[in-house]
Amino acid sequence: MGRFQTMPDIREQSAPAATIRLSGVSVHTNHGVSEAEREIGQRMVFDLTLELETCSATATDELDGTVDYGAVTEALVESATAKNHLTLERLTTVIAGRMLELFPVRRVTVRASKPEPPIPVVMDGASVEVSLSRSGIEAAPPPARESLH
Repeated sequence: MGRFQTMPDIREQSAPAATIRLSGVSVHTNHGVSEAEREIGQRMVFDLTLELETCSATATDELDGTVDYGAVTEALVESATAKNHLTLERLTTVIAGRMLELFPVRRVTVRASKPEPPIPVVMDGASVEVSLSRSGIEAAPPPARESLH
């Protein structure tokens, strides 16, 4: 047998699962607790992870065998700007739910970040991440709290 083996024809195998990620989608929004955030608005950055149960495009190279991330981006922007929310928790849940409604994915994770949150401390940003699956909400574990005393 030679040094190199022939690669199996993946078209004959069942379609593998796939993960699609959108990173750093920047959108001007009007979400937040303060009146200024809701009236003037601010830039928010979104990251999405879509988990597909199967993805025939891995074998066929055809768009109808996957989720079109252009369409996902359009739906994200529409969901992020359609209605104002006070909390990032609600906003990310609404977006994740919309992704499950529109696309054949088994799980979606949405992170919404405010690069410059309206608080008097310098930081790289504040974000909330929520995951939803076809079976319900999968909340990220809460961060460990340290005692201030």
